[in-house]
Amino acid sequence: MYAAILNQKLVLAVNEAEQVNRGIKKLNQDCYLCPSCRHRMILILSEDKTPFFKHFYQVKGTGEKEEHSQAKILLCTALKANGIQAEVEVSLLDQQLRADVLVENKLSFEVQCAPLSEEEFNHRHQLYKQINIKDIWIVGKRHYLKKKINQSQEIFLRYSPKWQWYYLEIDPFKCLIRLKYNILKAAISSEIQYDVKTFPLDEEGVAELFLFTPVKKIFKVSDIKDQKKYLQKQLVQKSKIGLKIGSLLYQLHYSIDDIPKELFLQLRKPKDASPILTFLQKKLDD
Repeated sequence: MYAAILNQKLVLAVNEAEQVNRGIKKLNQDCYLCPSCRHRMILILSEDKTPFFKHFYQVKGTGEKEEHSQAKILLCTALKANGIQAEVEVSLLDQQLRADVLVENKLSFEVQCAPLSEEEFNHRHQLYKQINIKDIWIVGKRHYLKKKINQSQEIFLRYSPKWQWYYLEIDPFKCLIRLKYNILKAAISSEIQYDVKTFPLDEEGVAELFLFTPVKKIFKVSDIKDQKKYLQKQLVQKSKIGLKIGSLLYQLHYSIDDIPKELFLQLRKPKDASPILTFLQKKLDD
């Protein structure tokens, strides 16, 4: 749609886009309305198409397909408004790979709303490495981080010196991007701690995200009782980690009480082995 209602007047997308490009106004800071249904619309900038308006869906429960589509468009539009060359749905490697949002042929934002296996993730990640494009994964509602992290979420983690281990979430219906950073994991369990910073999914928000430098924070240590309880449960249930630690305890003639208390208090990087497992293995090797 090439026209919308703004302040009770009909405006053209091409004219609004020109004002954005000239810096007269910020992208989608105005409340555009559909001339037919009077629902909110957003201005979409495109390099290969005439600027246009699109309905902005805010209804909860909208499916993953619409979540994915709208997230890509909003992210790409916000990047373009910052003068960054970006395109949606770009085929690469003779169509073996399709970048959700390709940025200057150097970076791809992969917006993941649907389930994704580790095998498929690794396949796509390796294809990006093959063509020297860095892939940054930003996830939809299905994959949002809460108090624990599982294997299906760990694949989306990325590392940077200023954010440490971080995780990006997108909410196109509320027009937000969430950065969860300084992610640390409990000594033995999958419980995590992290900081959160939320940015608007628009021109200013994306610029702020790229420039964001957090203040270092000291996290609370894990609770010894909870971590010991969790370890005991894993030993009884003979889980993967329970079997590993149980075998080491047996070979060392140790019990849980022989494990130094400070190890239960340690926080670790999310992809690091448990300090308890590392301690027991080293004892056995020595």
